[in-house]
Amino acid sequence: MWTSKDIPGQSGKIALVTGANSGIGYETALALFQAGAHVIIASRDQCKAAEALKRIEVIGGKGTLETGLLDLASLSSVKAFARSIKDKHGQLDLLINNAGVMTPPASKTADGCELQFGVNFLGHFALTAHLYPLLKQAPAARVVTLSSGAHKLVQQIDFENLRSEKSYDANREYAISKLAVLQFALELQRRLTQAGANIISAASHPGVTQTDLSRHMSEKDYNAAMEHFKELMPAWQGALPTLFAATSSGLIGGSYYGPDGENELHGYPAVAQISEAAQSEQDASSLWDFAENVIGTKFPID
Repeated sequence: MWTSKDIPGQSGKIALVTGANSGIGYETALALFQAGAHVIIASRDQCKAAEALKRIEVIGGKGTLETGLLDLASLSSVKAFARSIKDKHGQLDLLINNAGVMTPPASKTADGCELQFGVNFLGHFALTAHLYPLLKQAPAARVVTLSSGAHKLVQQIDFENLRSEKSYDANREYAISKLAVLQFALELQRRLTQAGANIISAASHPGVTQTDLSRHMSEKDYNAAMEHFKELMPAWQGALPTLFAATSSGLIGGSYYGPDGENELHGYPAVAQISEAAQSEQDASSLWDFAENVIGTKFPID
């Protein structure tokens, strides 16, 4: 049973966690800080990021902290944030693509994409692309991107509806965003290997965890989910698959981790099941081309 107590020392490493002001992101940042890392708390709300930093400092640990303003729903914000990180730091050892939004009312990013696809996938794709030069400077960097068991609910991405041109279904769009995220993590590893980069890309999912991600769910849907899942894990436990992927020794690139319990809903880190759709190299390549065209940046290039 792997827990945060098994995290090896992270002194000298720089870690960036998106959405680190609450929930799983907060617990991930806290654990890395306690293990000695310099942790960048990235959030779209500067006040909440500062509050999270203070809470972590009160708990105490071996590391250091800073905050950064990052709005994943705006590609210009992502680019500006990445530029500020590159101005401050010469390398990045851990990039944790954690932040996310789930089943909001129909809405779009500043760049016109459906919000869940834009934040959960496209914003993180852009962030990883812009920070790639720093990842290359680290001795053995890792990128961990959070997906969900919901990725299994859809079989393909409709590229003609990523701006809600046809219709909007909150649950479907969430599942599509998480399929995109997992395809991205696997395709990133393939491209890193081809480029000869000493960087590992992995993915994780938290199972069913008590966070504010469910804030957009109706009371009816939330109660139905609770009846189905029975119980929710605390956020610190939901963060463990991410922490395992970020820090465990001997990790294989392209790995995917989640809870080890029945249907991967509860438990402790173990290899998780990847759907056939998520493993499609052809679909992942199409997704990559789409994303590069939208953000106007190609990577990895060595």
